[in-house]
Amino acid sequence: MLSIYYSRRAFILYTIYHNFLLYTMASIHIDPARVIAPVDPRIYSGFTEHMGRCIYGGIYEPANPNGLSDPKTGWRLDVMNVLKELKVPIVRYPGGNFVSSYRWQDGIGPKELRPRRPELAWLSEESNQFGTDEFIAWCRAVGTEPYICLNMGTGTLEDALAWLEYCNSSANTYYANLRRKNGHEEPYKVKYWALGNEVWGPWQVGQMESQDYAKKAYQWAKALKLLDPTIELISCGETGFADWDRVTLRKLAPVVDYHSIHIYTVSEGKHAVNAMGPAAAEKALDITKSLIDLAKIEGGLEKDITVCFDEWNVWDPVRAPGEKGAEEHYDLSDAIAVASWLNVFVRKADIVKIACIAQSVNVISPIITSPQGLFKQPLHLFTNLMRGLSLNVHVNSPSYDGPTVPTWIKQLDKYEPESSKLTKFIDVSAVYVADAKEVRVAVVNRHDTEDFTVLFVFARNADVEGQVKVYEVWGEQLGFSNGFDGEQVKTVEKTINWEGKYLLKKHSFQVLVFKLKQELK
Repeated sequence: MLSIYYSRRAFILYTIYHNFLLYTMASIHIDPARVIAPVDPRIYSGFTEHMGRCIYGGIYEPANPNGLSDPKTGWRLDVMNVLKELKVPIVRYPGGNFVSSYRWQDGIGPKELRPRRPELAWLSEESNQFGTDEFIAWCRAVGTEPYICLNMGTGTLEDALAWLEYCNSSANTYYANLRRKNGHEEPYKVKYWALGNEVWGPWQVGQMESQDYAKKAYQWAKALKLLDPTIELISCGETGFADWDRVTLRKLAPVVDYHSIHIYTVSEGKHAVNAMGPAAAEKALDITKSLIDLAKIEGGLEKDITVCFDEWNVWDPVRAPGEKGAEEHYDLSDAIAVASWLNVFVRKADIVKIACIAQSVNVISPIITSPQGLFKQPLHLFTNLMRGLSLNVHVNSPSYDGPTVPTWIKQLDKYEPESSKLTKFIDVSAVYVADAKEVRVAVVNRHDTEDFTVLFVFARNADVEGQVKVYEVWGEQLGFSNGFDGEQVKTVEKTINWEGKYLLKKHSFQVLVFKLKQELK
């Protein structure tokens, strides 16, 4: 009897200790059966705008003195190769703010006849040497889908219909024949079309009130779909948590397929502010999803409407002013913030179907060029690994309670239960890849000074093998960055023997790839 008593006592003490570890130390709980939704590869899309050196000197540099550009097309081949490696599914064009005073007809036909125009968004000049035909051809060469944003500033519905006809029509009509005359017999079949860019903003040429925009965009959408019913339309949203979003969704939900939102996060020189900024995007997506649901309920709609988050990134306009080209030299702190951004998109796979990092080359970009070459900033890793089924992961972690930008992140988090806080130092997303029998876990330690030993707890249906592959992004100092003189922030690949827990270095990002012993049933 005594031995049974001590055995029971030992079991109880073990259980108490085990539960203490689970709920007091940092832990990640993973059940591959708890699927949120498939991760849409289009969340890894890009954006090219006629701004700074994104187009000219970025993807297009016909006079490159070092042989880095294709002699026929002028495309930078090294840039194309990097974008191919990143498997960018969609690229948005030509803006951005630029589009609101852009006349697309100026960018087609013989280059020597194309007019040079004043450019109002970034106060520069536009040569129009790169236009619609060049963009479509470049997309085809990169292996990406074109996404065109329409000019709802100085542009007219007639201009928009003409652009759509030029790109997609196979009829014997004026703009379709003009495309053929310019050497492009077959229609381009551009699928994605946006109804303007940031029309709500005071910096925008042609700024409108929400009701005015909604009424105008509704009429545009009807006409565009009459010309080509196969296209998918994106409404111009704001941040997802603005009244503009409510008003425009209520009117446009019957005629659009996606609602766009834009958010940029800043650091203000503080790492924690930088790393916690993407929490604003997570809350924005929750609110946008509710606004979409409300519009569908009120309109009696039975259709899918999801979010196209077609401008996002870390961007400090003081550090990198837009009118001076917005060339951010990102560091490890920014990489931590971007990893947190991408974790948001994976976790919100049910509502985010397209996301375009702004931008693809040179302008607030992971790729920086010079006439001699390029370097990659430490902002990429997700695109090749974090695809599959997004999993609902439970994370126990200490949380940050300092200043945030915007300030409401801290205010709203204050009343959240610990398990639901958006400002946890350990930020996680996970996917299940059935074909590979793998669970891939993206983990960010956002703390600037503290390492964490994290316990990984898998459900009983997920028996993992004894070795785990790890891809780790880290540097000794948060200010470490990459440049033409070398890389201070690198991705290190390693294979470790798995013992149930992992040491997360301070300010680090890693993807852990777990192989399951057998396929889930």
